[in-house]
Amino acid sequence: MIQTFNRLLDHWLVPSSRVVFGVAVALSIFQIWRPLAGFIPVGILPMEHILGLMPATYFRPLHLSWILCVGFFVYPLAGRLRCLDLFSVAMVLWSSTRILGFNYQGLDHLLNGLSAVDHVAGLIMIAATLEMARRSVGLVMTIIGLVFILYGAFGNYLPDVLATRGFSFERIIRFQVFSAAGLYGAPIGIAAGAVFSFVLFGAFLQATGAGKFFIDLSFAAAGHYRGGPAKASVLASAMMGSISGSAIANTVSTGSLTIPMMKQLGYKPTQAAGIEAAASTGGQIMPPIMGAGAFVMAEFTRVPYSDIVWMSLIPAILFFLSVLLYVHIMAVKGSFKGMTDTIAARQILKQGVHFVLPLVLIIFLLMQDYSPALVGVVGCMAVAIAGLLRVHTRVGWAAIGKALYQGATMAVPISVACAIAGIVVGVIGQTGIGLQFTESVVALSGGKLWLGLGLVAFAALILGMGLPVTAAYIVLSVMTAPALQELGLALITAHMIIFWLSQTSNITPPIALAAFAGAGIAGAPPMRSAVEAFKLASGLFVIPLMMAYMPLLLGGENGWGDVLFAAGVTLSLIVAIAMLSERFLFDVVTLPYVFVGLAAIGLLLVPETWLRIVGIALVLILILRNYCASRRNSS
Repeated sequence: MIQTFNRLLDHWLVPSSRVVFGVAVALSIFQIWRPLAGFIPVGILPMEHILGLMPATYFRPLHLSWILCVGFFVYPLAGRLRCLDLFSVAMVLWSSTRILGFNYQGLDHLLNGLSAVDHVAGLIMIAATLEMARRSVGLVMTIIGLVFILYGAFGNYLPDVLATRGFSFERIIRFQVFSAAGLYGAPIGIAAGAVFSFVLFGAFLQATGAGKFFIDLSFAAAGHYRGGPAKASVLASAMMGSISGSAIANTVSTGSLTIPMMKQLGYKPTQAAGIEAAASTGGQIMPPIMGAGAFVMAEFTRVPYSDIVWMSLIPAILFFLSVLLYVHIMAVKGSFKGMTDTIAARQILKQGVHFVLPLVLIIFLLMQDYSPALVGVVGCMAVAIAGLLRVHTRVGWAAIGKALYQGATMAVPISVACAIAGIVVGVIGQTGIGLQFTESVVALSGGKLWLGLGLVAFAALILGMGLPVTAAYIVLSVMTAPALQELGLALITAHMIIFWLSQTSNITPPIALAAFAGAGIAGAPPMRSAVEAFKLASGLFVIPLMMAYMPLLLGGENGWGDVLFAAGVTLSLIVAIAMLSERFLFDVVTLPYVFVGLAAIGLLLVPETWLRIVGIALVLILILRNYCASRRNSS
């Protein structure tokens, strides 16, 4: 009898894989349709209030509720507790119905507060979002969300420097759920629009084989050089890292191929893990499809996404040159050879050149300032159509369905993280703690920009230990961007620096998730792998520092001449730091040249053009002397 009851319980209360698949695919189809609906004239569509272009007041709650439903199926509780997931889904659907039917134009809720039913509905949505953050992102994310909510409620009991007036839970829920801020604020709007579209685009690349084509092309282009697999890993991560939307996901996907090859060539396991983690982290800052934070930056700064892509080009190239430099030094020190069985790049291109067309198309559309959400959808369609152009890359409906399913499931942790970040931003706005934090940063820095940047970098590391990169950037930008502006930086420069510093948590001990993921594949000690990744990705610290003091960002008043000179100074600084930290370039760097290198670094950091030119000249002399020494020793 008990066994029969358990079978019935499994059958009726635990959703089948087909149900989960259908719910996820339906979400992706809904997300694809929304940008396209704007092109259909009013009055043409049936049920236009549902199928037409939906205002944010309705679209954001609908997206989050759908994401939560998918999440409860994809991240279920263990054992018999799974029946609670179905109950959670029912509660989310009921709460969303109340929220979607709420009268935002009325004054009753402003004068008398929320009704008891709406109060419960808002509480359920916040609780469900916090629980899904625990399951899909991690417990720390949930704790941070709870701490900020409790701060809004009980901030009046804290010391004066942190104290707020304290708000009732009714007012907190009213602000967080039944307004354009908080849970349904800009972060979830961006996640539901541009970010979801490009996550889906990445899923289509993988499903059609386009992702494998770009990885194979990287190996064909760089594999035969000294330390080839490591250099190919850097190139592949530069191309695929931003599309995957996650440094950790990119480390796992490309690292499963590149890390064993690097180990086979002679790289230590810790080095292989560190190289992949550093390169994958850089994928989030590489144009044209940067990580989710870039879309948030465009929204916060009101700068067109195409301009942000253009501004990011030179710094991103410098970062990957920095990683390649360290990889090359490791290869020379270890006397590593290149791969001997690489396929010619011409042959790889011949097999998959049609997959370049979708990337060219989305770059063109982004540069023309089309909506990123629309561009992502067009990219999905373009990849599917490109696959049909060649017999060996054609995919059926099953592969397309898999891409739609994977896109929805990969979006769950991103959307939930953005929703929690929206709660944090809402509390900051409701309590006014952001202004107090800005004043504190300015006061602690004593008006010195370099010290203010140090405080922001430290805050980025602390936040990054518990928050995903996008959520960390959102919180940091709200809290610290005004402080950096008060210290003299332009708005877009301040946000770009914060965006870069938000990436550092993936590779910086003691909690470096991308490095730890690489260590798991390499079978290496996680902390030592994190140290290697930190060294390889040192550009994430050096380049933002130079952004603050030199015109590294294209656009505005910065012309090509100014930017290229700034890039030359920055690259010289990166090379000098690498030579001194490794005591090697082409050959061992002897002690006299160490002092020359230190002098060059000092000159490059001085804000005088002629002194920086002298610093560049010293670095060039160091490189030339070191190369000549290597030639003498090898002869």
